[in-house]
Amino acid sequence: MITATGMLATLVALIIGLLLSSAKDSYDEASAGLTEMGAKAITLDYVLSLYGAETKSVRDNLRIGIASGMERIWHSHSLQQLDLLMSDKSNGMANLYRNIHELSPQNDSQKNLKTEALELSKDLLQSRWMLVEQTQEKLPAAFLVVLIFWLTVLFVHFGLMGPPNRTTVSALTICALSLSSAIFFILELNNPLEGPIKVPSAPLEKALAIIGK
Repeated sequence: MITATGMLATLVALIIGLLLSSAKDSYDEASAGLTEMGAKAITLDYVLSLYGAETKSVRDNLRIGIASGMERIWHSHSLQQLDLLMSDKSNGMANLYRNIHELSPQNDSQKNLKTEALELSKDLLQSRWMLVEQTQEKLPAAFLVVLIFWLTVLFVHFGLMGPPNRTTVSALTICALSLSSAIFFILELNNPLEGPIKVPSAPLEKALAIIGK
């Protein structure tokens, strides 16, 4: 019985460790994706600024798209002064590529800048949707149920083996809270754009401060 309990405890520890590592990788990947989006947005704005004054509306749409996305995800009070009515998809990121495609270059320099801007906008939109798709990867419910079942069996056995005193109860309570916290972190890190543990918005805030200036 003790051997079986030890094997189960080892298996649970291994599974939780792997899940935490995988969840942390998902969180880091989402954070890196946001950093990449911020860098591409700044570069795109710079290329558009080199194109000429006729790209001002496109640059405004880029800024509005980023601001509205930040508002939806992080509910940043610093962005409340922005007109949220302008964050409609028809004026934001959804039509950014089309807006750039409709530009009419007057010389070779503008042609090259338009080509570069189209590539950057395509990469930016692709990165955005890639981030959205990555956040759809949820931990299978069946896997979580099995893990909780294993933990329940493990703690029931520990409770039966230990003497019924305050020390045993306190130790089991601390262990239960610790493992519950581990499961909480696994679930939260697997959803980097939702819940109390979100990826930092600093890369997009920096981009927002630069774009359109």
